[in-house]
Amino acid sequence: MSNTDTGTGAKAQQPLDDEAAAERLSTAPVEERPEDTVPSLGAVGWLRWTWRQLTSMRVALILLFLLSLAAVPGSLIPQTSSNALRVQQWKAAHSVLAPLYEKLQLFDVYSSVWFSAIYILLFVSLAGCIVPRSWQFVGVLRSMPPAAPRNLTRMPVYATWRTGAAAPDVTAAAERLLGGRRFRAHTLGDAVAAEKGYLREVGNLLFHISLFGLLIAMAWGSVAGGQGGKLVLEGQGFSNTMTQYDDFEGAAFYGADDLDAFGFKLDGFSATYQTKGDQLGTPRDFTAHIRYWTGTDNSRLRKGTIKVNEPLEVAGSKVYLIGHGYSPVVTVRNAKGEVVFQGPTPFLPQDNNLTSTGAIKVGDYGTKDGKKVQLGFSGIFSPTAPVTASMTTGWNSLFPAAADPKLIITAYEGDLGTDAGLPQNVYQLDIAHMKQLSQDGNKAAVALKPGQGWTLPDGYGTVSFDGYQQWASFNIAHRPGNSVALGSAALAVLGLIGSLLIQRRRVWVRATEAEDGTTVVEMAGLARSESARIAEELAELAVALQDDAPALPEESETPVNEPTEKRG
Repeated sequence: MSNTDTGTGAKAQQPLDDEAAAERLSTAPVEERPEDTVPSLGAVGWLRWTWRQLTSMRVALILLFLLSLAAVPGSLIPQTSSNALRVQQWKAAHSVLAPLYEKLQLFDVYSSVWFSAIYILLFVSLAGCIVPRSWQFVGVLRSMPPAAPRNLTRMPVYATWRTGAAAPDVTAAAERLLGGRRFRAHTLGDAVAAEKGYLREVGNLLFHISLFGLLIAMAWGSVAGGQGGKLVLEGQGFSNTMTQYDDFEGAAFYGADDLDAFGFKLDGFSATYQTKGDQLGTPRDFTAHIRYWTGTDNSRLRKGTIKVNEPLEVAGSKVYLIGHGYSPVVTVRNAKGEVVFQGPTPFLPQDNNLTSTGAIKVGDYGTKDGKKVQLGFSGIFSPTAPVTASMTTGWNSLFPAAADPKLIITAYEGDLGTDAGLPQNVYQLDIAHMKQLSQDGNKAAVALKPGQGWTLPDGYGTVSFDGYQQWASFNIAHRPGNSVALGSAALAVLGLIGSLLIQRRRVWVRATEAEDGTTVVEMAGLARSESARIAEELAELAVALQDDAPALPEESETPVNEPTEKRG
């Protein structure tokens, strides 16, 4: 048997005589040449041109890249929807950039106008691409593989030999062989046409449909989901009602009446940190110990824990632990010794060692010298205060755990501004209408350890630092599309693997009777993309066909399992 290639040496191959043999092995819509896509003048022509561009795979990939690029600020800049406290801290630390970021909606990236515009365009682009592509693929599945070209030697992979078997017997054997190898095969004339690898296009469609499903899941979560934040002190609780939230972001189909019925109590919060080495103070574990209930009966409690990246799933919602800090417990008495303020006040962390700042506002102090007076204390809480710290050197904490806590407060008197009805930051003191107290000619400020007190100057009473409590901040999220998004992402990966690993290819086998009475067997293969696999597969098929169409001895100089692979 012999192996011949009539097209050897011709780098620029001539067009195939039978174009059906070289038609695309993909059902992707054919991209027209620029000169073919120029629309005619008029509104209708421009609309058609715009639609073609929007639904092209090139534009879909560009939009997908832009969407991933647009999501980057959401991971670098604190988002109001997930952590309003961090947004406030960021704005306070970047007073110059904050107004610009607000105008650009960088604190609400995923609900911004520009992010939504990219999202909607990608949605439309995928829909316009998937529908015609799926329809074309259905047509391919309903049709049989195309007939063999007249000149098989022009195929990329080709092999031939002579056999003494009759041509009809060889054709029948080839069809059985290809069918056994899971090719779709049929005989047309003197040749067998077979095709395999349809799962490649199934993988392509699965990937795009899954991506479309992922977008639908995200949209569903946006219009039918919501989330809010809540800061909870140790010993206190939370009920999933609108009045309990510190901040809440609803949606068109998710409001106060749609909140899941549940609640929880924060029994305690534990945190562990690295105590030695280069990573001194690095957090190792944060755990909120809770008891929770579902429904309206809050007497049937179940114990649970919430950790970072380990949310509590209850009643269709998830409760995430997003932060924690300290709340100094302070008691303020007026000049008569009456308690005018008592309790914990949450302070916000300012660094990794949880040096925290806050404001203690005593709006019900009463009167002094016949006029109404309010007191305010601007404070710093240092969980592990440096030994040599002072009012001039600073009180930055040395360690995030409360090893040697101190509360540093500065006293003010006047009008807090809380009676004006205007919104006010609970963590900052508005001193526009307040006067700082003085003591011995200096600013009235003191550093207190737990259990210590301070007599305020000018007869304003006393302040005592009774201790501290820990607080934890939670994000309560209801996202109905999460399971769909997860399933779509998994299917997208599966489809991508199929589209990359599966090769769609065609094989033709022709058996014709020669003048000397022998049968000439020709085999050719065509793959969608250049791959050595098609040559190997054709060689295996040629060897397997030898059982029914053995090569004549005088034609066996060249092994049949080495078919010619032509590259343009």
